Amino acid sequence: MDKSDLPPAPGGAASAQGLMARHHLGDLWVRAASALVLASAALGALALGGWPFALYWLISALAVNWEWQRLIGAPLPLLRVLAGAVLLGAVVVLFRIGRIEYAFLLAAPVAAFVAWAAGPGFRLWAAGGLLYAAGLLVAVLSLRHDPFFGACAIGWLFAVVWGADICAYFGGRLIGGPKLAPRISPGKTWSGFLVGVFCGAALGAIVAHLWPTARSPLGEVFLLGLAAGALAQAGDLFESWIKRRFGVKDSSRLIPGHGGVMDRLDGFIAAAVFAVLFGLWRAVPPSAAAGLFYWQ
Repeated sequence: MDKSDLPPAPGGAASAQGLMARHHLGDLWVRAASALVLASAALGALALGGWPFALYWLISALAVNWEWQRLIGAPLPLLRVLAGAVLLGAVVVLFRIGRIEYAFLLAAPVAAFVAWAAGPGFRLWAAGGLLYAAGLLVAVLSLRHDPFFGACAIGWLFAVVWGADICAYFGGRLIGGPKLAPRISPGKTWSGFLVGVFCGAALGAIVAHLWPTARSPLGEVFLLGLAAGALAQAGDLFESWIKRRFGVKDSSRLIPGHGGVMDRLDGFIAAAVFAVLFGLWRAVPPSAAAGLFYWQ
């Protein structure tokens, strides 16, 4: 007799539901612990600044490039990862010695080499992944460089992106409603998106306003945070689309309960690149970070 023909054991459904609930709760604790460790490391690197900050984000960018080059499934992954490591390491060294312009000159031939190594059908994907990782590194180093507004710029980004992520999750769960992009990320809702963006912008504005060396105006920085938070959510969807395009669930398994580094930094990368471009566009002092907060 097949087991499916047997009558269900008393309490079987309830036991299964209880097991699923305990598994979900256990996974939530793992996610929370991993998030706490990552946040503590990021805040510690921010507080130290200098080489510790640069090395922390170099490791992050190296992980992003490794995950991307591995995710797309193109030929010669090790060669592409090593070439990317050369460029990303050069970005840090050149930035620290004040010669970042040479990194832009180096980016084109290295990206072209990575594209060649990936082969037909993968060239744009491979080169794009390297530039994606390099964009993260250049953005955070450029923002942190300012002695007065630099630490505030990164702290503001943390507040906007982390606040948007956390509040979008709980807002979507509590309110529900229409899906944001069901074909890309079925779990995301418009309610979660709106709650997350608003709360992230508000938290970022408060952090920047209270920061001792910034004292930025609440209104302007809140509006800026709305744009950064929306782009952070878009960056999350962008990475989800890439993973669906290549048929993978997580970018890697480096972070317990979270997947890969790309899975954690997708929104932050989009917000950081936006922040540095916006800051440079409107900066009266020659600083991307000052352009975000100096509204006098």
